[in-house]
Amino acid sequence: MSLSEHSYVPVVLADRPYPRLIHPLHAFLLAGTLTLFLGALICDIAYFESAEVQWKNFASWLIVGGLVFGGFALLCSVIDLFRHGGGVRRPILYFLLLLAVWVLGFGDELIHAKDAWASMPESLYVSAIVALLAILATGLGLSTLRTGA
Repeated sequence: MSLSEHSYVPVVLADRPYPRLIHPLHAFLLAGTLTLFLGALICDIAYFESAEVQWKNFASWLIVGGLVFGGFALLCSVIDLFRHGGGVRRPILYFLLLLAVWVLGFGDELIHAKDAWASMPESLYVSAIVALLAILATGLGLSTLRTGA
């Protein structure tokens, strides 16, 4: 048998296209937001344990970086909301989680602006909440956000 004797039927998946993942820049910004807020939490834990004020300064700078990355990730999520038409629940939940991360992160930065030990233990608690919300937002954003979902 030669190759020309077999009839090959191409597999067409036109009725079920592969969902496209979120944009790589969006994923980068989301991952940066998570790592920066987790780093701030780790610095706050170190400050709580050692009372070395430099850990508070590190945490403050990491929070600012997390707010910058989070702000751009939030902008990307708004663009995704408009692409979906606002009718899909997952992008709305993702947007609300990112918005909560950003707003609480901003509040955490204001708490870190207090003098040295005056920010403890509030900043530790708020940093833990922000890091937890960032984990949830990153998990939701990287696992379920598709253009067709």
